[in-house]
Amino acid sequence: MSALTVISRKPLSFVLSSMAILGALAGLLVGMGLKFAILGLIFGAVLSVGLSFVAICLLDNEKRSRWGLLAFWLVLGFFFFGLAGGLVGILWGWFFGWFVFWLFEGRYRARLHPYLTSRQVLWHFTFRVICGAIFTYLITPILVVMPLSFNAQDFFTFTPEMLQFDPAGYSLKHYRDFFNNNEWQRSFKNSLIIAPISTIISVSLGTLAAIGLSQRHVPFKRLIMALLISPMIVPLIISATGMFFFYATVGNFLENSLGVDKNFVGYIKVILAHSVLGIPFVIITVTATLVGFDNSLTQAAANMGADPVTTFFRVQMPLILPGVISGGLFAFITSFDEVVVIMFVGSASQKTLPWQMFIGLREQISPTILAVATILVVLSIMLLTTLELLRRRSEKLRGLSPA
Repeated sequence: MSALTVISRKPLSFVLSSMAILGALAGLLVGMGLKFAILGLIFGAVLSVGLSFVAICLLDNEKRSRWGLLAFWLVLGFFFFGLAGGLVGILWGWFFGWFVFWLFEGRYRARLHPYLTSRQVLWHFTFRVICGAIFTYLITPILVVMPLSFNAQDFFTFTPEMLQFDPAGYSLKHYRDFFNNNEWQRSFKNSLIIAPISTIISVSLGTLAAIGLSQRHVPFKRLIMALLISPMIVPLIISATGMFFFYATVGNFLENSLGVDKNFVGYIKVILAHSVLGIPFVIITVTATLVGFDNSLTQAAANMGADPVTTFFRVQMPLILPGVISGGLFAFITSFDEVVVIMFVGSASQKTLPWQMFIGLREQISPTILAVATILVVLSIMLLTTLELLRRRSEKLRGLSPA
Protein backbone atom coordinates (compact mmCIF):
# COMPACT_ATOMS: atom_id res chain seq x y z
CA MET A 1 0.00 0.00 0.00
CA SER A 2 1.75 3.17 -1.17
CA ALA A 3 1.44 6.59 0.39
CA LEU A 4 -0.18 8.02 -2.77
CA THR A 5 -2.88 5.34 -2.75
CA VAL A 6 -3.65 5.87 0.93
CA ILE A 7 -3.86 9.67 0.60
CA SER A 8 -6.17 9.43 -2.40
CA ARG A 9 -8.42 6.97 -0.62
CA LYS A 10 -8.98 8.85 2.62
CA PRO A 11 -9.02 12.50 3.74
CA LEU A 12 -5.66 12.58 5.46
CA SER A 13 -6.22 16.17 6.57
CA PHE A 14 -9.22 15.09 8.66
CA VAL A 15 -7.25 12.31 10.34
CA LEU A 16 -4.21 14.46 11.08
CA SER A 17 -6.28 17.35 12.43
CA SER A 18 -8.19 14.99 14.71
CA MET A 19 -4.98 13.41 15.94
CA ALA A 20 -3.53 16.87 16.51
CA ILE A 21 -6.43 17.67 18.85
CA LEU A 22 -5.98 14.36 20.67
CA GLY A 23 -2.23 14.87 21.00
CA ALA A 24 -2.70 18.45 22.20
CA LEU A 25 -5.07 17.34 24.96
CA ALA A 26 -2.74 14.55 26.07
CA GLY A 27 0.26 16.87 25.93
CA LEU A 28 -1.61 19.48 27.94
CA LEU A 29 -2.37 17.00 30.72
CA VAL A 30 1.24 15.80 30.89
CA GLY A 31 2.56 19.35 30.62
CA MET A 32 0.38 20.54 33.49
CA GLY A 33 1.92 17.84 35.68
CA LEU A 34 5.42 19.00 34.68
CA LYS A 35 4.47 22.71 34.86
CA PHE A 36 4.97 23.20 31.09
CA ALA A 37 1.35 23.27 29.94
CA ILE A 38 1.74 25.33 26.74
CA LEU A 39 4.90 23.51 25.70
CA GLY A 40 3.21 20.16 26.34
CA LEU A 41 0.20 21.18 24.25
CA ILE A 42 2.34 22.18 21.26
CA PHE A 43 4.72 19.24 21.53
CA GLY A 44 1.83 16.79 21.94
CA ALA A 45 0.05 18.06 18.83
CA VAL A 46 3.20 18.01 16.68
CA LEU A 47 4.29 14.57 17.88
CA SER A 48 0.81 13.14 17.37
CA VAL A 49 0.58 14.47 13.82
CA GLY A 50 4.06 13.21 12.95
CA LEU A 51 3.46 9.72 14.31
CA SER A 52 0.08 9.50 12.59
CA PHE A 53 1.58 10.51 9.23
CA VAL A 54 4.35 7.94 9.58
CA ALA A 55 1.94 5.20 10.62
CA ILE A 56 -0.46 5.85 7.73
CA CYS A 57 1.79 6.82 4.85
CA LEU A 58 5.26 5.38 5.40
CA LEU A 59 4.75 2.00 7.02
CA ASP A 60 3.44 -0.94 5.01
CA ASN A 61 0.37 -2.14 6.91
CA GLU A 62 -1.83 -1.45 9.89
CA LYS A 63 -0.54 -4.27 12.08
CA ARG A 64 3.09 -3.20 11.72
CA SER A 65 2.17 0.45 12.33
CA ARG A 66 0.26 -0.28 15.50
CA TRP A 67 3.04 -2.42 16.93
CA GLY A 68 5.54 0.31 16.08
CA LEU A 69 3.44 2.97 17.82
CA LEU A 70 3.05 0.79 20.88
CA ALA A 71 6.80 0.21 21.08
CA PHE A 72 7.52 3.94 20.62
CA TRP A 73 5.21 5.04 23.43
CA LEU A 74 6.50 2.26 25.67
CA VAL A 75 10.10 3.43 25.26
CA LEU A 76 9.16 7.09 25.63
CA GLY A 77 7.15 6.51 28.80
CA PHE A 78 9.81 4.30 30.35
CA PHE A 79 12.60 6.76 29.52
CA PHE A 80 10.91 9.75 31.19
CA PHE A 81 8.81 8.17 33.98
CA GLY A 82 10.24 4.71 34.66
CA LEU A 83 8.22 1.51 34.94
CA ALA A 84 4.93 3.28 35.68
CA GLY A 85 5.43 5.47 32.62
CA GLY A 86 6.19 2.37 30.55
CA LEU A 87 2.90 0.76 31.55
CA VAL A 88 0.99 3.93 30.76
CA GLY A 89 2.90 4.12 27.47
CA ILE A 90 1.72 0.62 26.52
CA LEU A 91 -1.92 1.55 27.13
CA TRP A 92 -1.58 4.87 25.33
CA GLY A 93 0.30 3.30 22.41
CA TRP A 94 -2.39 0.68 21.93
CA PHE A 95 -5.14 3.31 22.01
CA PHE A 96 -3.20 5.69 19.77
CA GLY A 97 -2.65 3.06 17.07
CA TRP A 98 -6.24 1.88 17.23
CA PHE A 99 -7.61 5.43 17.05
CA VAL A 100 -5.50 6.44 14.04
CA PHE A 101 -6.77 3.62 11.88
CA TRP A 102 -10.27 3.83 13.32
CA LEU A 103 -10.42 7.30 11.83
CA PHE A 104 -8.41 6.61 8.69
CA GLU A 105 -10.36 3.53 7.61
CA GLY A 106 -13.70 5.16 8.42
CA ARG A 107 -14.63 2.52 10.99
CA TYR A 108 -16.34 5.12 13.13
CA ARG A 109 -19.28 4.95 10.71
CA ALA A 110 -19.55 1.15 10.78
CA ARG A 111 -22.34 1.03 13.37
CA LEU A 112 -24.04 4.28 12.44
CA HIS A 113 -26.86 4.85 9.99
CA PRO A 114 -25.47 5.65 6.53
CA TYR A 115 -27.79 8.62 6.07
CA LEU A 116 -26.28 10.59 8.98
CA THR A 117 -24.54 13.80 8.01
CA SER A 118 -21.01 14.67 9.08
CA ARG A 119 -22.36 17.13 11.65
CA GLN A 120 -24.63 14.46 13.15
CA VAL A 121 -21.76 11.99 13.34
CA LEU A 122 -19.59 14.64 15.00
CA TRP A 123 -22.27 15.36 17.61
CA HIS A 124 -22.76 11.64 18.22
CA PHE A 125 -19.14 11.12 19.18
CA THR A 126 -18.82 14.50 20.91
CA PHE A 127 -21.68 13.53 23.19
CA ARG A 128 -19.93 10.26 23.99
CA VAL A 129 -16.68 12.05 24.74
CA ILE A 130 -18.49 14.45 27.09
CA CYS A 131 -20.14 11.53 28.92
CA GLY A 132 -16.80 9.74 29.13
CA ALA A 133 -15.10 12.86 30.52
CA ILE A 134 -17.79 13.25 33.19
CA PHE A 135 -17.51 9.57 34.10
CA THR A 136 -13.70 9.87 34.33
CA TYR A 137 -14.02 12.98 36.51
CA LEU A 138 -16.32 11.12 38.90
CA ILE A 139 -14.45 7.82 38.99
CA THR A 140 -10.85 9.13 39.23
CA PRO A 141 -10.93 9.86 43.00
CA ILE A 142 -12.08 6.29 43.62
CA LEU A 143 -9.34 4.87 41.41
CA VAL A 144 -6.76 6.92 43.31
CA VAL A 145 -7.95 5.81 46.75
CA MET A 146 -7.83 2.09 46.03
CA PRO A 147 -4.07 1.71 45.31
CA LEU A 148 -3.27 4.13 48.15
CA SER A 149 -4.88 1.72 50.59
CA PHE A 150 -1.93 -0.63 49.98
CA ASN A 151 0.67 2.00 50.87
CA ALA A 152 3.36 0.62 53.16
CA GLN A 153 3.83 4.07 54.72
CA ASP A 154 1.38 6.09 56.81
CA PHE A 155 0.88 8.63 54.02
CA PHE A 156 -2.07 9.74 51.93
CA THR A 157 0.11 10.18 48.85
CA PHE A 158 1.98 7.88 46.48
CA THR A 159 5.51 7.18 47.68
CA PRO A 160 8.47 6.84 45.28
CA GLU A 161 8.48 3.08 45.96
CA MET A 162 4.84 2.81 44.88
CA LEU A 163 5.45 4.79 41.70
CA GLN A 164 8.37 2.50 40.89
CA PHE A 165 6.24 -0.60 41.61
CA ASP A 166 8.68 -1.69 44.28
CA PRO A 167 7.08 -4.49 46.37
CA ALA A 168 8.51 -2.86 49.48
CA GLY A 169 6.22 0.12 48.88
CA TYR A 170 3.06 -1.97 49.20
CA SER A 171 1.58 -3.55 52.30
CA LEU A 172 -1.68 -4.83 53.84
CA LYS A 173 -0.95 -3.09 57.15
CA HIS A 174 -3.96 -0.75 56.89
CA TYR A 175 -6.31 -3.68 56.25
CA ARG A 176 -4.82 -5.54 59.22
CA ASP A 177 -5.32 -2.45 61.36
CA PHE A 178 -8.97 -2.31 60.33
CA PHE A 179 -9.63 -5.94 61.26
CA ASN A 180 -7.58 -5.82 64.49
CA ASN A 181 -8.53 -2.37 65.83
CA ASN A 182 -11.35 -2.49 68.39
CA GLU A 183 -12.74 0.93 67.45
CA TRP A 184 -13.00 0.07 63.76
CA GLN A 185 -14.50 -3.33 64.46
CA ARG A 186 -17.10 -1.93 66.86
CA SER A 187 -18.18 0.66 64.33
CA PHE A 188 -18.28 -1.99 61.61
CA LYS A 189 -20.47 -4.24 63.77
CA ASN A 190 -22.79 -1.32 64.49
CA SER A 191 -23.16 -0.72 60.77
CA LEU A 192 -23.93 -4.41 60.23
CA ILE A 193 -26.60 -4.22 62.92
CA ILE A 194 -28.23 -0.92 62.00
CA ALA A 195 -28.21 -1.12 58.19
CA PRO A 196 -29.98 -4.53 57.76
CA ILE A 197 -32.69 -3.79 60.35
CA SER A 198 -33.42 -0.34 58.92
CA THR A 199 -33.47 -1.90 55.44
CA ILE A 200 -36.10 -4.46 56.50
CA ILE A 201 -38.27 -1.70 57.97
CA SER A 202 -37.81 0.47 54.89
CA VAL A 203 -38.68 -2.38 52.52
CA SER A 204 -41.76 -3.39 54.50
CA LEU A 205 -43.23 0.09 54.87
CA GLY A 206 -42.09 1.33 51.46
CA THR A 207 -43.55 -1.66 49.60
CA LEU A 208 -46.90 -1.32 51.36
CA ALA A 209 -46.95 2.41 50.64
CA ALA A 210 -46.14 1.87 46.97
CA ILE A 211 -48.85 -0.76 46.59
CA GLY A 212 -51.36 1.49 48.33
CA LEU A 213 -50.48 4.47 46.15
CA SER A 214 -50.85 2.33 43.02
CA GLN A 215 -54.58 1.90 43.74
CA ARG A 216 -56.88 4.12 41.72
CA HIS A 217 -59.27 5.00 44.54
CA VAL A 218 -56.60 6.55 46.82
CA PRO A 219 -57.19 10.34 47.08
CA PHE A 220 -54.39 12.94 47.03
CA LYS A 221 -51.87 10.41 45.72
CA ARG A 222 -49.45 13.04 44.43
CA LEU A 223 -49.45 14.92 47.73
CA ILE A 224 -48.90 11.72 49.72
CA MET A 225 -46.11 10.65 47.36
CA ALA A 226 -44.42 14.04 47.70
CA LEU A 227 -44.51 13.77 51.49
CA LEU A 228 -43.17 10.21 51.50
CA ILE A 229 -40.20 10.97 49.24
CA SER A 230 -39.44 14.33 50.86
CA PRO A 231 -36.45 12.90 52.84
CA MET A 232 -34.70 12.54 49.47
CA ILE A 233 -35.38 16.16 48.54
CA VAL A 234 -34.95 18.05 51.81
CA PRO A 235 -31.28 18.83 52.62
CA LEU A 236 -29.92 16.19 54.94
CA ILE A 237 -28.79 18.66 57.58
CA ILE A 238 -32.37 19.94 57.91
CA SER A 239 -33.74 16.40 58.16
CA ALA A 240 -31.10 15.55 60.75
CA THR A 241 -32.00 18.60 62.85
CA GLY A 242 -35.69 17.72 62.79
CA MET A 243 -34.97 14.09 63.63
CA PHE A 244 -32.80 15.19 66.56
CA PHE A 245 -35.64 17.02 68.30
CA PHE A 246 -38.27 14.40 67.42
CA TYR A 247 -36.30 11.34 68.46
CA ALA A 248 -34.98 13.09 71.56
CA THR A 249 -38.59 13.31 72.76
CA VAL A 250 -39.22 9.69 71.77
CA GLY A 251 -36.06 8.59 73.57
CA ASN A 252 -36.96 10.44 76.76
CA PHE A 253 -40.38 8.80 76.76
CA LEU A 254 -38.93 5.31 76.30
CA GLU A 255 -36.28 5.81 78.97
CA ASN A 256 -38.23 7.71 81.62
CA SER A 257 -41.74 6.34 81.17
CA LEU A 258 -41.09 2.76 80.04
CA GLY A 259 -37.67 2.23 81.62
CA VAL A 260 -35.98 1.01 78.43
CA ASP A 261 -32.19 0.79 78.48
CA LYS A 262 -30.52 3.97 77.21
CA ASN A 263 -28.14 2.16 74.86
CA PHE A 264 -31.00 0.15 73.35
CA VAL A 265 -33.02 3.34 72.87
CA GLY A 266 -30.08 4.82 70.98
CA TYR A 267 -30.15 1.94 68.51
CA ILE A 268 -33.91 2.30 68.10
CA LYS A 269 -33.60 5.99 67.28
CA VAL A 270 -30.83 5.44 64.72
CA ILE A 271 -32.63 2.53 63.05
CA LEU A 272 -35.89 4.48 62.77
CA ALA A 273 -34.05 7.54 61.42
CA HIS A 274 -32.27 5.47 58.77
CA SER A 275 -35.55 3.78 57.89
CA VAL A 276 -37.05 7.16 57.12
CA LEU A 277 -34.17 7.86 54.75
CA GLY A 278 -34.51 4.48 53.02
CA ILE A 279 -38.30 4.39 52.53
CA PRO A 280 -38.32 6.87 49.57
CA PHE A 281 -35.96 4.65 47.57
CA VAL A 282 -38.18 1.62 48.10
CA ILE A 283 -41.31 3.56 47.16
CA ILE A 284 -39.78 4.84 43.92
CA THR A 285 -38.40 1.48 42.75
CA VAL A 286 -41.52 -0.50 43.67
CA THR A 287 -43.79 2.12 42.10
CA ALA A 288 -41.75 1.92 38.89
CA THR A 289 -42.17 -1.87 38.92
CA LEU A 290 -45.92 -1.59 39.50
CA VAL A 291 -46.31 0.59 36.40
CA GLY A 292 -46.19 -2.47 34.17
CA PHE A 293 -48.06 -4.74 36.59
CA ASP A 294 -51.22 -6.40 35.26
CA ASN A 295 -53.92 -5.87 37.92
CA SER A 296 -56.12 -8.50 36.29
CA LEU A 297 -53.82 -11.12 37.87
CA THR A 298 -54.81 -10.07 41.39
CA GLN A 299 -58.47 -9.91 40.35
CA ALA A 300 -58.22 -13.44 38.94
CA ALA A 301 -56.66 -14.67 42.19
CA ALA A 302 -59.47 -13.05 44.18
CA ASN A 303 -62.08 -14.68 41.94
CA MET A 304 -60.45 -18.03 42.64
CA GLY A 305 -60.99 -17.50 46.38
CA ALA A 306 -57.53 -16.27 47.44
CA ASP A 307 -57.48 -13.80 50.33
CA PRO A 308 -55.51 -10.51 49.99
CA VAL A 309 -52.48 -11.84 51.90
CA THR A 310 -52.24 -14.97 49.76
CA THR A 311 -52.72 -12.92 46.60
CA PHE A 312 -49.92 -10.59 47.60
CA PHE A 313 -47.35 -13.29 48.41
CA ARG A 314 -48.31 -15.78 45.69
CA VAL A 315 -49.14 -13.46 42.75
CA GLN A 316 -48.01 -9.89 43.24
CA MET A 317 -44.80 -10.27 45.23
CA PRO A 318 -42.96 -12.59 42.77
CA LEU A 319 -43.53 -10.10 39.96
CA ILE A 320 -42.50 -6.97 41.86
CA LEU A 321 -39.67 -8.71 43.74
CA PRO A 322 -36.88 -7.19 41.56
CA GLY A 323 -38.16 -3.70 42.39
CA VAL A 324 -38.45 -4.55 46.08
CA ILE A 325 -34.90 -5.93 46.23
CA SER A 326 -33.58 -2.94 44.26
CA GLY A 327 -35.19 -0.54 46.72
CA GLY A 328 -33.82 -2.60 49.58
CA LEU A 329 -30.29 -2.36 48.18
CA PHE A 330 -30.61 1.42 47.86
CA ALA A 331 -31.94 1.62 51.42
CA PHE A 332 -29.07 -0.55 52.67
CA ILE A 333 -26.43 1.56 50.94
CA THR A 334 -28.06 4.75 52.27
CA SER A 335 -28.02 3.45 55.84
CA PHE A 336 -24.55 1.92 55.60
CA ASP A 337 -22.96 5.11 54.20
CA GLU A 338 -24.94 7.71 56.18
CA VAL A 339 -22.98 9.93 58.60
CA VAL A 340 -24.89 13.19 59.12
CA VAL A 341 -28.11 11.92 60.70
CA ILE A 342 -26.41 9.46 63.03
CA MET A 343 -24.19 12.23 64.41
CA PHE A 344 -27.36 14.08 65.42
CA VAL A 345 -29.46 11.13 66.56
CA GLY A 346 -26.97 8.54 67.81
CA SER A 347 -24.34 8.47 70.52
CA ALA A 348 -20.84 7.05 70.86
CA SER A 349 -22.30 3.57 71.48
CA GLN A 350 -23.96 3.60 68.04
CA LYS A 351 -20.90 4.86 66.18
CA THR A 352 -21.03 3.45 62.65
CA LEU A 353 -18.30 2.94 60.08
CA PRO A 354 -18.81 6.27 58.21
CA TRP A 355 -18.82 8.11 61.55
CA GLN A 356 -15.54 6.42 62.51
CA MET A 357 -14.10 7.40 59.13
CA PHE A 358 -15.10 11.00 59.74
CA ILE A 359 -13.38 10.93 63.12
CA GLY A 360 -10.31 9.38 61.49
CA LEU A 361 -10.11 12.29 59.06
CA ARG A 362 -10.81 15.03 61.58
CA GLU A 363 -8.88 13.87 64.63
CA GLN A 364 -6.50 10.99 63.96
CA ILE A 365 -5.60 11.29 60.24
CA SER A 366 -5.55 7.51 60.08
CA PRO A 367 -4.54 5.90 56.75
CA THR A 368 -6.80 2.99 57.69
CA ILE A 369 -9.55 5.14 56.20
CA LEU A 370 -8.17 4.31 52.76
CA ALA A 371 -8.56 0.58 53.38
CA VAL A 372 -12.09 1.07 54.71
CA ALA A 373 -12.97 3.24 51.73
CA THR A 374 -11.72 0.54 49.36
CA ILE A 375 -13.82 -2.08 51.15
CA LEU A 376 -16.90 0.13 50.91
CA VAL A 377 -16.25 0.79 47.22
CA VAL A 378 -16.00 -2.94 46.50
CA LEU A 379 -19.18 -3.55 48.49
CA SER A 380 -21.01 -0.80 46.62
CA ILE A 381 -19.87 -2.18 43.25
CA MET A 382 -21.17 -5.62 44.19
CA LEU A 383 -24.52 -4.21 45.28
CA LEU A 384 -24.89 -2.04 42.19
CA THR A 385 -24.02 -4.99 39.95
CA THR A 386 -26.75 -6.97 41.68
CA LEU A 387 -29.07 -4.03 41.20
CA GLU A 388 -28.42 -3.92 37.46
CA LEU A 389 -29.02 -7.66 37.13
CA LEU A 390 -32.31 -7.27 38.99
CA ARG A 391 -33.32 -4.36 36.79
CA ARG A 392 -32.81 -6.45 33.67
CA ARG A 393 -34.75 -9.33 35.21
CA SER A 394 -37.59 -6.94 36.06
CA GLU A 395 -37.71 -5.71 32.47
CA LYS A 396 -37.88 -9.27 31.18
CA LEU A 397 -40.68 -10.18 33.58
CA ARG A 398 -42.69 -7.14 32.49
CA GLY A 399 -42.00 -7.81 28.81
CA LEU A 400 -40.00 -4.59 28.31
CA SER A 401 -36.94 -6.40 26.97
CA PRO A 402 -36.40 -9.67 25.07
CA ALA A 403 -35.88 -12.75 27.22
